[in-house]
Amino acid sequence: MKKRIEDIARYADMFAAIGTESRLRIMQLLLSAHPDGLVVGEIQSGLDISASTLSHHLDKLKNENLVLVSREGTFLRYSANAAALQEVLGFLYAECCTRNQAVQPQAIIRICK
Repeated sequence: MKKRIEDIARYADMFAAIGTESRLRIMQLLLSAHPDGLVVGEIQSGLDISASTLSHHLDKLKNENLVLVSREGTFLRYSANAAALQEVLGFLYAECCTRNQAVQPQAIIRICK
């Protein structure tokens, strides 16, 4: 039970991290460039936001393990953490589609196609 409560708190933090328009747009950009990701300059030009604001948003997403970062010389490359996204989506799917069937699993599959 304690593990489940910790997981829910972690998922809540992940949802909070993507709960702003800018961060959701960052995730959308990174997912569109998956698996290669994008360097910071590419993200910034795609969103037209200041470097300091982008840095703040990327730090929040990184702290919640939603993005991965690697250094390429003087550049930082960010990519969506597909494993973390799969985990949080799996949590939602289990809660809404299998446990109590608030949403029929077939409806989710149909949306994803």
